[in-house]
Amino acid sequence: MRCQRCHNETRVHTVSMFNTQQICMDCATKEKAHPIYENARRREVEEVRKGNYNFEGIGKPVDL
Repeated sequence: MRCQRCHNETRVHTVSMFNTQQICMDCATKEKAHPIYENARRREVEEVRKGNYNFEGIGKPVDL
């Protein structure tokens, strides 16, 4: 599989907190360091608690 963000080949991936992209662990590390990551994570948790299991995220920041 290729990372949907950096397009590098990867065998391990996760879903972004900002959108629905499947990203490699390097991109996930960069994402976690972003200043609004905690806001995105908090919104994801809130939506799941409301029963919205298809939340598309708050959107990927332009500078990520």
